[in-house]
Amino acid sequence: MSTLPWFVRAHLKTRQLMLLIAIEEHGTVGRAAQALYMTQPAASKLLKDLEDLIGVSLFDRLPRAMRPTWYGESLIRHARIALSSLSEAGAEIEALKAGHAGSVAIGAIAGPAMTLLPPALARVSQAYPDLRVSLVVDGSDVLLDQLAHNKIDLMIGRLFARHDKRHLHYEPVAEEQVCAIARPGHPLLSLEKPRLQDLALASWVVPPEGSILRHRFELMFQSAGLEVPRRMIGTAALVLLPRLLQDSDHLAVVPVDVARHYGEHGMAEIVPLELSCGMDSFGFITRTDWLLSPGTRAVLDTLKDAAGRIYAPKAQRRRGT
Repeated sequence: MSTLPWFVRAHLKTRQLMLLIAIEEHGTVGRAAQALYMTQPAASKLLKDLEDLIGVSLFDRLPRAMRPTWYGESLIRHARIALSSLSEAGAEIEALKAGHAGSVAIGAIAGPAMTLLPPALARVSQAYPDLRVSLVVDGSDVLLDQLAHNKIDLMIGRLFARHDKRHLHYEPVAEEQVCAIARPGHPLLSLEKPRLQDLALASWVVPPEGSILRHRFELMFQSAGLEVPRRMIGTAALVLLPRLLQDSDHLAVVPVDVARHYGEHGMAEIVPLELSCGMDSFGFITRTDWLLSPGTRAVLDTLKDAAGRIYAPKAQRRRGT
């Protein structure tokens, strides 16, 4: 008996992988064959040959449809990964032929997007001028979904208990503090020592419902025996914050790095009251079931080096060393 793995002996063809996916999506061999411009007998033979070689049924044959078995679901999942990887390989090769060094899509939460990415991407642009980089700034939940569907290559964000971590690698970077900000000249900034009671009476711009920071923000007031602020605008669009604050007496809760950025440009000031709704540490997140392209690895190495320069001094100052 051959000691070669079944997938080597099978001489798996791209068309077989495409067929498995098409049967799952269309429900029958006939409709799958039509979608792939094959005859139904040819499609049925491809499927039967594969099942005979593996020794298991990949689909349950129901009266009006075909449903993947657990074996089928497993193979289909890996078929999607394999075909997506081939597509990425094709895109990389075409980019190289066109004189580019490939492309890298990065996802990041707001804090490191403001602090870490600008200097790191400046170094990437200088070291790899032909590398095309795209950036998505959003919450960790959204970014993790995009990472799972190969829409981004790596992300800077958080992992919580509810997240499936089986195919993820997490490398912590730093903790993230939050604070309240207001427009310059806001009446609250004239108070020598603002209190949480004062903040409870204010109107706010806060993260959307369902976000971790929104939950911790509201819990901060409840834990102090105060009512949650009644007037709140929920949004994840940080680009709108300066204008929302400028045209009103709203406060906003944001990562400290974001607040400092606005402060440096005269758009907002930090309210001098430490908030107890801080966020967990964030880090670099990549997939363990997906090989990083050379361009992605180069960007990740640059980000790690920049993170060491930016966040290590801050940690040392907090420890008083």
